[in-house]
Amino acid sequence: MTVKPRRRLLDREKLEADIVAEAVRMFAECGYEGTAVAAIADNAGLSKQNLLYYFPTKQALYRRVLDGVLDDWLARMESLADAAQEPADLLRAYIRAKLRFSREQPHASRVYALEVIGGARLYGEQIARRVVPLLRKDIAVFEGWIAAGKIGPVNATHLLFAIWAMTQSYADFAAQMTLVLGRRQLQKRDFDEAEETIMRMVLAALARPA
Repeated sequence: MTVKPRRRLLDREKLEADIVAEAVRMFAECGYEGTAVAAIADNAGLSKQNLLYYFPTKQALYRRVLDGVLDDWLARMESLADAAQEPADLLRAYIRAKLRFSREQPHASRVYALEVIGGARLYGEQIARRVVPLLRKDIAVFEGWIAAGKIGPVNATHLLFAIWAMTQSYADFAAQMTLVLGRRQLQKRDFDEAEETIMRMVLAALARPA
């Protein structure tokens, strides 16, 4: 008696995941305004009416997409709030995780970037509510390292902004990078080399005064 309801739940979850995956791609390529619900439905193999049964409005689907992006991004950011680790080890893990997000979820990164570039009109409240508290925890970790003499004095807020910009650019500006590199797409070795370069820059910024 319980098999059919469970099957329906699994089918619904899979269908919603398929819709969201197609929406991520289209929002990344066309932006919010340039994406039509009918086009998402068609690419997902549904009618527009069927899609609207699961997501009643385009904004509801867009918010669901960004919820997923932020969930993934914040899960990777949480590792920085562990003051028990050594700064270099923790920062390398953090930079590697952010670059992996850019490599594995480029469309998701671009959707988030487009929302922010557009003034965060539709998702700003959630960004402020969820990102800002975690950023403050991360800043407190840096301040603890400075007080303990583990790193030199640094403006942690702007250092984190710089790390975000450097790591996320490998998704948001991948088209420009591939043109410069003369290849169709970025390869794993590009991300490995980026990790080493960014890590050296960050460690230089954190060096204690002689």
